[in-house]
Amino acid sequence: MITTAKKLTLTEYLAYDDGTDMRYELMDGELIEMPPETDRNNLISLYLLSEFLKFVPLELIRHKDTEIAVTGNRLRVRLPDLMILTEELFAAIGGKRATITQDMPSPMLVVEVVSPGKANEDRDYRYKRSEYAARGIPEYWIIDPAKAQVMVLTLVDGLYEEAVSQEGDRIKSVTFPVLDLTAAQVLKARDTSAAWPALSPFAASAMV
Repeated sequence: MITTAKKLTLTEYLAYDDGTDMRYELMDGELIEMPPETDRNNLISLYLLSEFLKFVPLELIRHKDTEIAVTGNRLRVRLPDLMILTEELFAAIGGKRATITQDMPSPMLVVEVVSPGKANEDRDYRYKRSEYAARGIPEYWIIDPAKAQVMVLTLVDGLYEEAVSQEGDRIKSVTFPVLDLTAAQVLKARDTSAAWPALSPFAASAMV
């Protein structure tokens, strides 16, 4: 966490530039550094992106690049690993800075891949769960490689109801019932029922 002289407002946060490529979330007016993800976490979110591309238009998918303003003790801004937008939200962003402000509609789905450490677990399981529910996000996925599980949280009457999938369990999404994935496929970031295609000699030599 970076302690600033005073609590930042959303306007001040959006204008903040420390001259580096460091990414931040805003939590109760304080800047929270977001260090690079593990390679495993990146592969999981990229794998999910590739699966959603089979039936979701590219312009509605956001991967680690779009912020969303939520409410905690003070205003907070989160940077999810993956989001699926509605057409209405896509139009509201309108090509401007990729920040979903409080006056904009909610995304259909938010996905977080849990990084190692208790602070990261608390952030994804406790704080973001209540924040995303209050924001009215219909579905929130918590993918936890350490626990080898995928938790799907579905918003019902303002609160999330959870369903946990492990190993060969099929992930059940109310928002995307067409999705046909198991927890194992997501956690391994590949189709476990399919063999890797043979590489061409050129591609194989390029990987050496």
